[in-house]
Amino acid sequence: MKNIDRSYANAVRRFIISEVPTMAIDEVVILENSSVLYDELLAHRLGLLPLKTDLERYRLPEKCDCKNPLGCSNCRVLLVLDAHSTDQVKTIYSGDLVSEDTEVVPISPRIPIVKLAPGQKIKLEAYAKLGKGKEHAKWQPVSVSVLTETGKDDEFFLKLESVGSLPPFKILSEATNILYQKLAEVLQKAEEFK
Repeated sequence: MKNIDRSYANAVRRFIISEVPTMAIDEVVILENSSVLYDELLAHRLGLLPLKTDLERYRLPEKCDCKNPLGCSNCRVLLVLDAHSTDQVKTIYSGDLVSEDTEVVPISPRIPIVKLAPGQKIKLEAYAKLGKGKEHAKWQPVSVSVLTETGKDDEFFLKLESVGSLPPFKILSEATNILYQKLAEVLQKAEEFK
């Protein structure tokens, strides 16, 4: 980043972590769970699965026209898990989740969720929605967002590592757009105050 004040560069870095929305499982309805994991632990694990995100297609729940606390097809996605083990221990992976939207799926089908012993079963419905990292870490689009100096004035290195929900350039682009919108709102309020 060149020709930029450190405060603005750091604002972009912080917005990458806290303001760029991504999709994550937020509510889980467990219909059957005879595994060794408590329902709450299973729901927590599902919430931390990074999901591919389409920011053009989905809206944040608070900005959706439906105003429905349960959501609609514009602000939430249903993923279903129906797995059981018959005669041997079976590992259930993220790829076993079936999404109603083939574009909103875990970033990898090989993320382990739970091991089922013979005769154990899990059946659940998981609802994913857009959220922001400032609400919960499961909605952070990056695992790393670091700003370092280059030794020159007004020049910085911004290192970010995507968790896979969004490409790095999209994350940076969204963060700068959000910062621009917030600055425009501040200027508008200042004009109104005059």
